[in-house]
Amino acid sequence: MFNCFLVQTSFVPDEYWQSLEVAHYMVFNYGYLTWEWTEKLRGYTYPLIFASIYKILHLLGKDNVQLLIWVPRLAQALLSAVADVKLYSLMKQLENRELARWVFFCQLCSWFTWYCCTRTLTNTMETVLTTIALFYYPLEGSKSMNSVKYSSLLALAFIIRPTVVIPWIPLLARHFWQERKKFDLILHQFLLVGFVTLGFSLVIDRIFIGQWTLVQFNFLQFNVLQNLGAFYGSHPWHWYFSQGFPVVVGTHLPFFIHGCFLAPKRYRVLLVTILWTVLVYSMMSHKEFRFIYPVLPFCMVFCGYSLNHLKIWKKPAVSFLLLSNMLLALYIGLVHQRGTLDVMSHVQELCNKSHNKSSASVFVIMPCHSTPYYSHVHCPLPMRFLQCPPDLTGKTHYLDEADEFYLNPLNWLYKEFHNNSSLPTHLIIFSTLEKEISAFLISRSYEKTAVVFHTHLPEGRTGSHIYIYERKLRGKNNG
Repeated sequence: MFNCFLVQTSFVPDEYWQSLEVAHYMVFNYGYLTWEWTEKLRGYTYPLIFASIYKILHLLGKDNVQLLIWVPRLAQALLSAVADVKLYSLMKQLENRELARWVFFCQLCSWFTWYCCTRTLTNTMETVLTTIALFYYPLEGSKSMNSVKYSSLLALAFIIRPTVVIPWIPLLARHFWQERKKFDLILHQFLLVGFVTLGFSLVIDRIFIGQWTLVQFNFLQFNVLQNLGAFYGSHPWHWYFSQGFPVVVGTHLPFFIHGCFLAPKRYRVLLVTILWTVLVYSMMSHKEFRFIYPVLPFCMVFCGYSLNHLKIWKKPAVSFLLLSNMLLALYIGLVHQRGTLDVMSHVQELCNKSHNKSSASVFVIMPCHSTPYYSHVHCPLPMRFLQCPPDLTGKTHYLDEADEFYLNPLNWLYKEFHNNSSLPTHLIIFSTLEKEISAFLISRSYEKTAVVFHTHLPEGRTGSHIYIYERKLRGKNNG
């Protein structure tokens, strides 16, 4: 809970647009479903968790914006806490209380875990379920092994995010290789669990989509087989080795490397899993830090071994880990990229005001999905943003609405709003765009009404601040 309230910044659009926004639409019948939902690439199982929370709040008459934002975050925090405790319990079983404490310490002071573990991301749930499933996985020396429990958790994770199969391939292969009753394992456990959970997923998606759809296949086909995810950016093959993995592991990296040489042979499968996951994701064009988050708890096992082994340098090492991770976690949790969330409270205020005067409308002129949407406003205020769906028709020179806008922002605005009656009452822009469209803002009587800090490290189309412009019609006021 403490962690939850000390993370007040945005990370990636998916934490709102693929969970809370969908849940809001499911319960309150208004919201925005992105192209993934219209193309049936996403399943409703994960948003259903938050939709259930929203429905309970609604029935209790407590569906105010703050609760709609924070209660799902708290629920996610609770699940992450369960996963942390399971990791500690597993290490206590496999080794001893002392080593388990060091693994637990490494897990709790990881800046990336702190940054992600309370976010409503499918990657967070994937990590949580993977960690809990590992507790029941038949690792050598484990007393809690249960094939049905770990395969059920894995199947649930697959329904939520099909990419969970990537880190589990080495683990499943090892279990199958060591299992004497291979036929029983496949037929009576894996297939049975798979059919039940997949059937559960199919029914949920049938209810909300309106037709029988295997969204997991669509998801894998789009992201892996067709590689259309590259539309959202591509990186060189070595990105995870040169940047992704070192950044995610952070200052734990030297301890992780040290721990790899110290850990017993039975942990080799975890090391193979980490390496395999990084290699597989390296082969995909579109790369993000969060994709390798599920193997971060595995890394902490090796970091714990390193700290447990240190004698003279233990105190300086612990102080270094704690201080370096805490400073980074607090900065990125409270300062870096907070503007896109803070600006939504200004938008929410328009809902309260718009009852008294002429109805407000908002146009978010930013890189698409920069801000959350109706889940953070909770009123049917007319809103619009620059669209950016990928090309699903196979055009050679495809430009989405956001790209077209950024080619020539001023011309685009004059063309789009040639008629004053269609102008929104409020525009939300990054500070970098102000100079380019100032002629439009002046000619259409827009005045800056709010400045919101966003980041000290602006890049590309993102600015250090967010500006809110309101259309002031002086003639009407004077009259």
